[in-house]
Amino acid sequence: MKSANTIMTTTNSIDAKQTIKMASIGTAILTCAMLLTALPAHAYVGPGAGLSLLSALWAVLAAIVVAVGFVLMWPLRKMMRKRKANRMAKPANANASEQQNS
Repeated sequence: MKSANTIMTTTNSIDAKQTIKMASIGTAILTCAMLLTALPAHAYVGPGAGLSLLSALWAVLAAIVVAVGFVLMWPLRKMMRKRKANRMAKPANANASEQQNS
């Protein structure tokens, strides 16, 4: 047979679990009610906040455009440098062949 203390402990733990569960449900209901019945703040956002938001947006857009531009221009710049190096190498080769012919 179980003693009276064991039965009381089991009963107390069940009551404690139910109390915690009910408190959690109550807290969730109260939180939902507060969120659903929120009143407007009646706050004023001045023109300075809008201008700073626009300037930040333009800065982000400009950074993206510049980054994409650099990536797209990379092969073109490399090709132009190679062409320039070939043009500079041609006269040097022509001078060397003229000196050999002389």
